[in-house]
Amino acid sequence: MLANGVAIGNWQLAIGDGDWRQPHRASIIVDMPQDDRNESQYERWMDAAIDQALIAQREGDVPIGAVIANSGGEIIAAAHNRRIIDADPTAHAEMLAIRAAAGAVGDWRLGGCTIVVTLEPCCMCAGAIVLARLDRVVYGASDPKAGAVDTLYQLCTDPKLNHRCETVPGVQAAKCGQLLTDFFRAQRAAGKK
Repeated sequence: MLANGVAIGNWQLAIGDGDWRQPHRASIIVDMPQDDRNESQYERWMDAAIDQALIAQREGDVPIGAVIANSGGEIIAAAHNRRIIDADPTAHAEMLAIRAAAGAVGDWRLGGCTIVVTLEPCCMCAGAIVLARLDRVVYGASDPKAGAVDTLYQLCTDPKLNHRCETVPGVQAAKCGQLLTDFFRAQRAAGKK
């Protein structure tokens, strides 16, 4: 049980506490005005995703964070990369956030929801975004080596697939990119791969 929240199965809900330092399986709800659907809302959601990325960095993982907001503008899931921490190649921030959001709403279909992530999703994550029927993907930095939303592939808008979602690139791109640059620079300085 969290302060100001409830535990539901393996998922924890914290209502309006603004604390993004929850366990990786936390679904966090933050109230936002429903009529505030513009760039400033994307910026606020990205701030929450960046907070998740910073948690990953503190825990020794690649600083990538993701949040999912419902159609009412509430963040219903937040996660950060845990590939290194969990020794799990599928533990990307987006995958964990999608699982948390599905658990929070009780359905695998996340229509009406927006995923916000600090780095352009890879093929696995872009595929999961399409399969989860998310309406929109907002991301910060583009990924020239693995980006599957706009850069190398366009999986989220591919007309051959059964679902397409809106893409909003470049939200706080410089800040998101700097997190990754600083992390990998420190890794190289420490002699790590």
